[in-house]
Amino acid sequence: MCSLAKDIGIDLGTASVLVYVKGKGVVLNEPSVVAINKDDGRLLSVGADAQAMLGRTPGNIVAIRPLREGVISDYDMTERMLKEFIRKVSGSFHHIFKPRVIICVPSGITEVEERAVVDAGLQSGASHVYLIEEPVAAAIGAGIDITKPEGHMVVDIGGGTSDIAVISLKGVVESASIKVAGDQFNEAIVKYMRRKHNILIGERTAEQMKMQIGCVFPKEEETTIEIKGRCLMTGLPKTITVTSTEMLEAFEEPVERILEAIHGVLERTPPELVADIANNGIVMTGGGSLVDGFDKLITARTGIHTVVAENAISCVAIGTGKSLDSVHEMNDGTVNLSRRKQMN
Repeated sequence: MCSLAKDIGIDLGTASVLVYVKGKGVVLNEPSVVAINKDDGRLLSVGADAQAMLGRTPGNIVAIRPLREGVISDYDMTERMLKEFIRKVSGSFHHIFKPRVIICVPSGITEVEERAVVDAGLQSGASHVYLIEEPVAAAIGAGIDITKPEGHMVVDIGGGTSDIAVISLKGVVESASIKVAGDQFNEAIVKYMRRKHNILIGERTAEQMKMQIGCVFPKEEETTIEIKGRCLMTGLPKTITVTSTEMLEAFEEPVERILEAIHGVLERTPPELVADIANNGIVMTGGGSLVDGFDKLITARTGIHTVVAENAISCVAIGTGKSLDSVHEMNDGTVNLSRRKQMN
């Protein structure tokens, strides 16, 4: 392969896309948002610029999140977004020297969803597309040695999915992928504010609340935030103060579903590996793991020491990038896709 074609690892997330370039590390971290002109279909912006338009566009402009719950919901927009991101990191030669690309996917992905990811990667300018499961990439990115015959548990909480997996000898022994993660936390805040305070807030306000005062374990010192929304009684703007204790109540349902999934994976895991996990602890990755007190809550509920990985948001992208060194051992989705097309 020509040295001008840099191998690329992509964390194709519901909330953000992170791109790792071999030899450089994570070079791009942008929201998974695309803005287009509805009249002529013209691409106006992607990433942070497009995210700034969410909920604030005139009638002829629409801002779209093309991935929902960890999978592609709008194939055309995902392809256009990926093409733009690959162009950004590959430079002006990306049409001539096509990179090999590894894309991480949720562990519960179906064959149809897998095929859509491979297709989108190829149409975006990749020469070959390889797939890696998110928990495996997260474990590698967190610095876990997954080559040993020893059990490790990873809980990756992203924007659209939470992936829980027990990994040993480079493979996933037991796993669960549930569509409860950062987006559902935001939705829980919106519902709570409507139910408790009769106030309607937007997705970006909910995200701000989650990041600033969100918690899932009682804080030693309560924190507050002042937020603005629309009063459902009068239809007029209203400002209220919300406490971190209220966030505990708002997050109760999605948090319980994640804890149930963790318990389910532990119950299905062979006893020897459970003993390893008890010794090694549980490692959390992904943006959702940064919600205050999540590691303490899992420790309290499972009795297993839990830590949040360093660079939790970048772990999956870093692990995907590190996998570029062993790309020859990986499943080539491009080859499988061509075989399927021949069979069809």
